[in-house]
Amino acid sequence: MDGDAEEAVGRALERPTHFPPRLWWRVAKGAGVDTLNDNVPLIAAGCAFYTLLAIFPGITILVSLYGLLFDVATVAPQLEALRPLLPDQAFAMVADRVQAVVSKPQATLGWGLALSSALALWSTAAGVKSMMTALNIVYQEPERRNFIQFSLIALLLTLGAVVGVIVTLTVVVGLPALLSFAWLGRLGEVLVTLLSWTLLGAGLVLGLGVLYRYGPSRRHARWRWITPGSLVTVILWLLVAALYSFYVANFAAYDATYGPLGAVIGAMMWFYVSAFVILFGAEINAQLELHTSRDTTVGPDRPMGQRGAHVANTVVGR
Repeated sequence: MDGDAEEAVGRALERPTHFPPRLWWRVAKGAGVDTLNDNVPLIAAGCAFYTLLAIFPGITILVSLYGLLFDVATVAPQLEALRPLLPDQAFAMVADRVQAVVSKPQATLGWGLALSSALALWSTAAGVKSMMTALNIVYQEPERRNFIQFSLIALLLTLGAVVGVIVTLTVVVGLPALLSFAWLGRLGEVLVTLLSWTLLGAGLVLGLGVLYRYGPSRRHARWRWITPGSLVTVILWLLVAALYSFYVANFAAYDATYGPLGAVIGAMMWFYVSAFVILFGAEINAQLELHTSRDTTVGPDRPMGQRGAHVANTVVGR
């Protein structure tokens, strides 16, 4: 079957898992081209800047909410579970901020939760808002939501991300302690490691899926059309994390070049790479929708042109 015939077949398929390999190659190539056409490298830099501004109030919210359920003194040790996912500079910056918040008197933390959590949440949402705007560009959508709707969605996504981190820390740290009673020995250690990483990966895929579904201003895509991009993002993100950590450890000298700002620059570079990978995953999802004539949006099937999403109303090659 030639390429045009495969593309014609792909237009009638209801699931991306049914796409033939050559069509997947076209999707990947189209995502790469659109990544450049949409100026994703530049947009990712903007997202990284807003993420850097949002990370400190975000940590305050994280510690405050964590303190409602657990002893805040345990958050710093549990944070070690995330060390493999972050470069040293980014982890050091986050860990230092967590320690600074935890070291405050308990009364201050309580009042902080009551009086400043709303402001901190609003500040943290700036990073999510930048990503929502970037997703509109990827999906070629104008912003149709009013200020209140846009802000409310950003706040809910931000709060969901904070809760997700707390759940992840609890599961990843608590799972080994729970399974230690099973007396499985070395096999138990392997099972704990595999299960922990599997749960962590599943949580990342779910979180990205929620962002891809509710972030852009369009009729929501069905889960099966956003899951592939989420999977690609997680795989690339873990790979890039390993490569970036190796690069920083062996070649980059941020501390020598930027002095006291070395940790901040290293963290910002990591935020930039992460934003780029997330937006590339969105480009994959957009290309998948562009390669089918089926309705990819939620609800009853609608004819093309009435689906409330540019990529759902458009088929490449037509």
